[in-house]
Amino acid sequence: MSFKNVVRNVITIIKPGQHFNGEASRHAKRANRKAFSASQLVFIFTIVFLFLPLVILIFYSFNDSISMRWTGFSLRWYERLFSERELWRSFWNSILIAFGSALTATALGTMGAIGVNWYRFRMRGYVQTISFLPMVLPDIIIGVSLAIFFAGVSIPLGLSTIYIAHTTFNLPYVFLMVMARLDEFDFSIIEAAHDLGANEKQTLLKVTIPICMPGIISGFLTAVTLSLEDFVITFFVAGPGSSTLPIFIYSAITRRGGVTPVISALSVVMILGTVLLTYLLRNFLKYIAAK
Repeated sequence: MSFKNVVRNVITIIKPGQHFNGEASRHAKRANRKAFSASQLVFIFTIVFLFLPLVILIFYSFNDSISMRWTGFSLRWYERLFSERELWRSFWNSILIAFGSALTATALGTMGAIGVNWYRFRMRGYVQTISFLPMVLPDIIIGVSLAIFFAGVSIPLGLSTIYIAHTTFNLPYVFLMVMARLDEFDFSIIEAAHDLGANEKQTLLKVTIPICMPGIISGFLTAVTLSLEDFVITFFVAGPGSSTLPIFIYSAITRRGGVTPVISALSVVMILGTVLLTYLLRNFLKYIAAK
């Protein structure tokens, strides 16, 4: 036994809790020695940069004054928020358009992804390429082109044109997410279903769609989110009396020369609603996965 090993054995006997793990031990000691690493500082800066405006927005939504100078705590802007009929009409328009267009885009995108993935046909590659165009084109180009199209076919602008426009730009996102799920699909399951006597419709409804359900749900939620927050495309295809919530907020800001406390209160309500909805949905998905 060498002298170095003897020394190590003696130290181990004196301090039995310590062990020499070589390189791993040195890395652990080096990590404990540093209070903050560069990556941790960048992470903290990014979090502060992202969430500090939200904290300021929440703080001033309780300000008694309309200005940015704090004059006292007040809930009058929240009282005024729930009495704004035009605002809530725009809100329900947004909800109706978001869920309606998301459902349509999810159904079409799912069927399109399954058809493109299952069948081999001429122009298949071109169909996949064209389906991704709304994702890469600027929103202003899509909005202008849809407005010109609606004018050319004499469709009056309103909620129906907003619904068509939102379905159009939501469709590629659902298509992409379902296609990603199908790329991991084990097609031997389809062959097993056929061997057990299932026809094509039964295989689609009882095998393919349940397996693709995570991608379908992700596409639906993405479509709802994109529809609720869209402003540019909606601005070009909305008609009189058919404004959505982003259009209403833009109009309120331009009329009054800036963000008013009512808009701040609305933003706080939407933040709380989003957090609550995300929490409930997360628990629901965990419950489904556990079963």
